[in-house]
Amino acid sequence: MKKLWKCSVCGFVHEGNEAPGKCPKCDAPKDKFIELSNEDAEKVYKSDRTNDIHMEIIKLAGELAKLCEEGIKIDLDPPCVELFNRAKNESWIIKQRSKAELEGHMKKGKW
Repeated sequence: MKKLWKCSVCGFVHEGNEAPGKCPKCDAPKDKFIELSNEDAEKVYKSDRTNDIHMEIIKLAGELAKLCEEGIKIDLDPPCVELFNRAKNESWIIKQRSKAELEGHMKKGKW
């Protein structure tokens, strides 16, 4: 497993044998990086894929909401519009669940 280094200024995580010369995000100098412990690095690596999945769910929920808005505008009949309204509301809930989970991951060092 490669070493992970965290910028103490902005939280950027760098992968490599040593910290970068400066932070790619905030330009903080090399001495502002702290090497993550093996345990903390493992959390980052283990959560990488699930974080990507949550981001994809957020994106898909947004696309679903747009489709529902299109169906609402077509206004075929009241039951159809109601279904699109409900699906749009549910897509918001799905999106917020994944956002909340990502926030929890970040608070636990799993980003």
